[in-house]
Amino acid sequence: MAAEPSISLIFPAYNEAGRIKQTVQEAIDYFASRDLDYEVIVVAEGDDGTREAVAEMGVANSRLQAMGDRERRGKGRAIRQAVARAEKDVIGFADADNKTPIDELDKLLPLLRDGYDLAIGSRKMGASRIEHAQKAYRRVGSQGFRLFMQLAVGLRGIPDTQCGFKFFRREVAKALFARQRIDGYMFDVEILYLAQKAGFKVAQVPIRWRDDGDSRLQLLSGNLRNVRDILTIRLTHRNCAFS
Repeated sequence: MAAEPSISLIFPAYNEAGRIKQTVQEAIDYFASRDLDYEVIVVAEGDDGTREAVAEMGVANSRLQAMGDRERRGKGRAIRQAVARAEKDVIGFADADNKTPIDELDKLLPLLRDGYDLAIGSRKMGASRIEHAQKAYRRVGSQGFRLFMQLAVGLRGIPDTQCGFKFFRREVAKALFARQRIDGYMFDVEILYLAQKAGFKVAQVPIRWRDDGDSRLQLLSGNLRNVRDILTIRLTHRNCAFS
């Protein structure tokens, strides 16, 4: 990887027309300030005009593209499709609602240059800065989920699997997402489980993070799907081998 890698940044979005332009513009300004080659791919699901807003910005910037369907098909599927299209040295994704400021990428890129295969943001490290915390019931739920996940798939040593700020060397992203199958929120666990099985080097980085209070996860039905998906990960990939 070159000293200054090019970046493919993916924003999965569901009905984010109200803030997608600001999020994308902050990313563009960040790349310009660091003189980095980049592309921004917004995978926009829903019918509120998010894709159209991004396409409008793309008229003046050919490195910005929008894709996606009106039907909601899941964050995992959205990112899988975008990774297949991405072309730069480093491929990664961040939340469209800007929970993690894009300049936190300054902490991850040196690790990818120094030999790590993927670098992931973490809200669970001593130096992490939580500027606006989740509600208490969601924090308790995440602790229960983490215990279940560790027991079910044996993924240990990564206290925060769900932070939406993850970046990969291109060949690593292509290899992992070619095998990834979960369409919903548990795709993060699937990707990290596959990375562990492949022996990829994972760097965990304390980041700034802020909850916007606008969770799209339905507590009962959403968590039942998550349990099902965790069990699917174990059954689907337990014999997965990387050549």
